[in-house]
Amino acid sequence: MSMKIYVRNLFAGRFIYAIIVVALYLSLSALTVQAEKNEPPIDKIAIVNGSVITSEEFNRELSRVKQRSLQQGQKISSTQLEDIRNKILENLIEIELLFQESRNNEIKVEKEAVNSQMKILKQKFSKDTEFKNFLSELNLSESALKLKIEKGIAIQKLIETQIAQKIKISDKESKVFYDTKPDLFKQPEQIKASHILIKVESGADEKKKSEAKEKIKKIKQKLNKGEDFATLAKEFSEGPSKNNGGDLGYFQRGQMVKPFEDVAFALKTEEVSDIVETQFGYHIIKVVDKKPEKTIAYENVKKDLSQHLKQEKTNQEVKIYIQKLREKAKIEKFVTSVGTKTK
Repeated sequence: MSMKIYVRNLFAGRFIYAIIVVALYLSLSALTVQAEKNEPPIDKIAIVNGSVITSEEFNRELSRVKQRSLQQGQKISSTQLEDIRNKILENLIEIELLFQESRNNEIKVEKEAVNSQMKILKQKFSKDTEFKNFLSELNLSESALKLKIEKGIAIQKLIETQIAQKIKISDKESKVFYDTKPDLFKQPEQIKASHILIKVESGADEKKKSEAKEKIKKIKQKLNKGEDFATLAKEFSEGPSKNNGGDLGYFQRGQMVKPFEDVAFALKTEEVSDIVETQFGYHIIKVVDKKPEKTIAYENVKKDLSQHLKQEKTNQEVKIYIQKLREKAKIEKFVTSVGTKTK
């Protein structure tokens, strides 16, 4: 793992920024719920400054949530279901408010930008039929999906121009964050290792285990005679890394199964292990390099840290921005909880 990726992973999280752009608008998959059959149809969900949020749109999102929950085998209570429905409703209202505000600010979305997003989305599917099935699951036509993408881009532009562009992070702010949260910038000990694996399938009988052990013993003998580790890995290893001479790259504790990890981290650089047994079979491990635990220098994280702090501030400002839009908007809710209608 490179230092840059490591630092970015430190700040991985769900931002409001992500909620309001295309990804959220297409999916509320982070919410899960047990499917219920034969729910009564809802005529109208809400009206936001005269614009209707349709029951079709609400039910589409709810249906997707239910479908995902079925796939994951998750069950929740009716109270949790009510909370999820309310979250869907509030998200739809906020999206509509932001879209209306983008129009008020005369934000335009170029056709090419929409087509580009569509192209990226389609590339995620290996076949056109898979993409059509995806649309079918969403209960969307391709033209309706394009409208959603256009709406998402408009909202994203609104946030960029009205909020994000106005937020500046000073060097002092990022340095204070760095100095006050040292644990976030510690890079754990890492090693680079190679291995030779002779597989033993789960449930294999003693005969097959014995055959596999004899095979790896002969490989170990070749290593003891001075034969090249990478060459033997390419010839005999049964793991996916064999074509790279058994190279597993750099890894830290917790990324490998424990018996493998315990031996690998105990080895010295260029040292080769005895035979190690794991749930996958028998291994011989060679440590190629070691990187001790260290604190990543401020200069190496400064750029990513500044971006993280900007995202955090943007999130806070978006909440305030939406609240102000709510305060001056006329919002009529027709469904606020399970089985309840209000006006």
